[in-house]
Amino acid sequence: MNEARSRLIVALDVPDRAAALSTVDLLSGQAEYYKVGVELFVREGPRLIEDLGGRNVKVFLDLKLHDIPNQVAGAVRSACRLGIQMLTVHAAGGPRMLEAARQAVEASGSPLMLLAVTALTSLGPSEVEGLGVREPVSAWVERLASTACTAGLRGLVASSLEVANLRRRFGPQVRLIVPGIRPQGTNLQDQARIASPSDAIKAGANHLVVGRPILQDPDPRRAAERIIAEIAAALGESEDTGASGS
Repeated sequence: MNEARSRLIVALDVPDRAAALSTVDLLSGQAEYYKVGVELFVREGPRLIEDLGGRNVKVFLDLKLHDIPNQVAGAVRSACRLGIQMLTVHAAGGPRMLEAARQAVEASGSPLMLLAVTALTSLGPSEVEGLGVREPVSAWVERLASTACTAGLRGLVASSLEVANLRRRFGPQVRLIVPGIRPQGTNLQDQARIASPSDAIKAGANHLVVGRPILQDPDPRRAAERIIAEIAAALGESEDTGASGS
């Protein structure tokens, strides 16, 4: 079960520092990684990251940086000083922005992993078309992923619908993080491109980001346990069939 727990990233989609730390304490031992998003980070700032580090958990800072190369490089340098493990940038920022972000990490000597966000899991096909993308979502995601990998990034964020193609295309050396995870029978809420924990793991995901299905459950710890059990079962099946992506 330790391997399954290392695959779960709990999204701290809560309003403030007190709620975030309470959630981490409640779920103690259930997850290795916790995601801090834009809303929580803007409210609480680096102090929260320090508090999480004091609880011996790994932090995924999900800021989805997307700006000119110089600005993103500066933000990445600042993030490296926080001692976090993962940080997101938008692949749509282009090769020069992505390369500047990677170079900032390398110059800092930080082990931080940059993750390139491809297409948001809230986007449906009609919305993608409205953005001027004249190709299937899967092709657009693959093109963004290729841009990020060519720029030297080793991690990608994509929906479970694209993860199998990305795993085949880029192999085991790229870490694939999948948000929009919804266990069977849960509300889709504002997500359009989703899958169950089992399906995502079997498709080749390394990590699953889960927020509301855990946080909004009457018993969050039990909800996390169910997801971990589903991940563990899927990992066993993947090993039995020789699937990659671990």
